[in-house]
Amino acid sequence: MTEPLVTMDGVGRVFGGGKTLFGKPLPAVHAVQDVSLQVGQGETLGIVGESGCGKSTLARMLVGLDTPTGGTIRLGDTDLVAEGRRDPARLARRAQYVFQDPIASLNPRKTIRTILEAPLRHLVGLSGDAREARLEALMAQVNLAPEFLDRYPHEFSGGQAQRIGIARALAPDPALLVLDEPVSALDVSVQAQVLNLLSDLKARLGLTYVFISHDLSVVETVCDRVAVMYFGRVVEVGPVDAIFNRPRHPYTRLLLDSVPVPGRKPNVPEDANTELPDPYDPPPGCAFRARCPWAVARCATDRPALDAGPHAAACWEAPPPEAA
Repeated sequence: MTEPLVTMDGVGRVFGGGKTLFGKPLPAVHAVQDVSLQVGQGETLGIVGESGCGKSTLARMLVGLDTPTGGTIRLGDTDLVAEGRRDPARLARRAQYVFQDPIASLNPRKTIRTILEAPLRHLVGLSGDAREARLEALMAQVNLAPEFLDRYPHEFSGGQAQRIGIARALAPDPALLVLDEPVSALDVSVQAQVLNLLSDLKARLGLTYVFISHDLSVVETVCDRVAVMYFGRVVEVGPVDAIFNRPRHPYTRLLLDSVPVPGRKPNVPEDANTELPDPYDPPPGCAFRARCPWAVARCATDRPALDAGPHAAACWEAPPPEAA
C-alpha cells in the first residue's frame, strides 16, 4: 500500500444510549465498532457487507456528515475527525461524498449552476470569471455540455444526474471521494459509463476513493483492496484478488456464495440465522457465530480481533493467508 491518505484508528459510532431523568438506561445501537483502517494515496478501498453492517455510517464519518463517538480519522497528518468533534469546513475541502440516489441528492428547486456554485463560493472562495471558468471546467470533466448549467435536476437522466453529483464533489478539488453505492440506481449500461468516468478522473486528478457497494462484481473490478464489515466491525481486509479468490473469513465466503450466477441456483439457505443479530442486544463473543460453520466454543465468549498482515481476518478458526 502507498503512503496512507486516510487513517482510521478505533473509530466507533453509538446512536442513543444514556439515561432517562429517572436513571433508567436508554437503548443504544453500536453502528460502528472499533474500526481501524488505512487508505493509501491513490488507492480505491472497497467496503462491502450486508445492509445494516455500518458501511454508510462509516462513510458519513469520513466526510464529516457524522461525528464518531470514539476514535480518530486522519487525512494526511491532521486529525480532522475525532471523538465528539470535527472540523467540517476543512474536512469538506479534503473529502467529498457522492450519493447513491443521484436525483434525490440534488435540490430540485435550484439550477445546476447554483448547485455547483455553492462549494465554489463557500469552500474555495471563487467569484466572477474565475468561478465561471471553474464551472465550465467541472462540466467538461464529467462530459456534460456547459449549457446544462441552467437546467434543473428533473431534466436529467439518472446517469447525467450522477455526473452532476460527481462534478459537485470535485468542485473544492478534494483528495478523497467517498462513493456510496454510486451506480446501484443506474441501468447497467449507464453503470459502465459512470465507472469508466470515475476511473478516468482518478487517474487524471490523482484521487483516492472509498467505494461502498453491494455489487461484488463492481467491487472486484474497480477496487485495489477490500474491507468486509459485519455488525459494525471489519472482519476481513486485504487485496482484492485475495479477498475474492482466497477469502479467510466465513462471512466473506458466505457473501461470495450469495452472488447470483446465471444457470446456478443460490446455495445459501434461508433460515432464522440469516439475519443480523439484534443491534440493541449484541451477543457476546463473535457476532457471526450463529451462522458460522466453523464456530467453536471460544466464539461464544471471546471476540476475535483482526490478525496482522496485509490480508487480515477476525476469526479464531481462519486459515493462514497462504492456505485460504
